[in-house]
Amino acid sequence: MAVKIDKKIKGYSVITPDDKARDAAAAAKAAVAVAPVESVTDNIVHMHERIERPEVLIGSTYKIKSPLVEHAFYVTINDIVLNQGTEHELRRPFEIFINSKSMEHFQWIVALTRIMSAVFRKGGDVTFIVDEMKAVFDPKGGYFKAGGVYMPSLVAELGSIVEDHMKSIGLLQDPEMSAHQRALIAEKRKQFEERSKKNSEVNAAPAQSAALAPTLLQSEGEGRGGVALDVAVASEADPESADNGSFPAAATMCHKCSTKALVIMDGCQTCLNCGYSKCG
Repeated sequence: MAVKIDKKIKGYSVITPDDKARDAAAAAKAAVAVAPVESVTDNIVHMHERIERPEVLIGSTYKIKSPLVEHAFYVTINDIVLNQGTEHELRRPFEIFINSKSMEHFQWIVALTRIMSAVFRKGGDVTFIVDEMKAVFDPKGGYFKAGGVYMPSLVAELGSIVEDHMKSIGLLQDPEMSAHQRALIAEKRKQFEERSKKNSEVNAAPAQSAALAPTLLQSEGEGRGGVALDVAVASEADPESADNGSFPAAATMCHKCSTKALVIMDGCQTCLNCGYSKCG
């Protein structure tokens, strides 16, 4: 077959059989080097809806005791382990169940758990369901759970439980505070505790003198043959004596972390949980 050359020839070389053999050996070596990587990549199993449920699944059960319902909710999240025994082992949520003695919310709980289980089995990034659930607000108002954390609704607390579970299996990462921020929060808490201790010592003297007054009146009445009266003295409550987790009872809710840990220090609102400060 004739080939017409329209451009000027600048140089040429003759390909010998040795050159062909050398090029073929280099290509075969490159194919061998790439083949294991491709085979390992192809063998990685990702979560998708066609994966059948194994006979045994591992999971965790969480308890919700909300003032909005009479009986507690027990939330069970079961996980499936993908690529078990390999370096690509993954643990992903597969299904969720909610059980309770209360039948008031039975219909929407069954519907919610079936939809959430379908989302888990669909695969891909399923972490978006946490933000969607935590953004649900009850028109009748939310509540504070143990530790002073505000929950806008029962669905939002369910979302919080799913978030904690995803963090425990490594699907979500909890953003860590910097060393400077942790040191700042520790310093603020120490200052607040020292100030509260001084205030309690100042208020202790008037409270003690007031507590002695009914005792003197009672003994005087008994000495005159009168009737002894049980007198209750109202003393100022210690702000730190209330059961409010590790934060003062007078603390208000922080809009950033939704925790009842916002106190006023040096004329500025400061959160003792996340370090948020209104003054910057």
